[in-house]
Amino acid sequence: MEIGGLPLHPLVVHGAVVFTPLAALALIVFAILPRYRYLTRWPAAILAVIAFGAVWAARITGQSMLDANPDLAQLVQTHMDRAKLLSLVMILFLVVALVSVWSLGGTTGFVSGRGAQESRVVALDKVLPAVVVIVSLAVLGLVIAAGDAGSRAVWG
Repeated sequence: MEIGGLPLHPLVVHGAVVFTPLAALALIVFAILPRYRYLTRWPAAILAVIAFGAVWAARITGQSMLDANPDLAQLVQTHMDRAKLLSLVMILFLVVALVSVWSLGGTTGFVSGRGAQESRVVALDKVLPAVVVIVSLAVLGLVIAAGDAGSRAVWG
């Protein structure tokens, strides 16, 4: 896959590198600050969906780039392994993000009360924020590791 003679992977990967940390940080803020969930609920959900799409688009275009240039396989093996793990963990990240956005409640800062949400599953109120933080930190670490391996393969 190419755009104007340039491989699509280096272009798409920037979306994953930008949106994945933003989504992870937004979800961490959503999870640990229930007072501001009315403000962070939808941005966290939207960023999680965009990050998921960006990571999977990077995986698909990376595989396409490798199919077009099989001589790169040895050079990018570490990057491929880390990126594959990241793309699989992103499935868990998206599920955790959507479940937490749907189920966790929080107060609102508006006088009208608009934006407040009661917890849908009270049993998850204590456990789910911890799971969100753990999965988000794992995603942050994996995106850094995959990006580092990719940049070392290109520039190192």
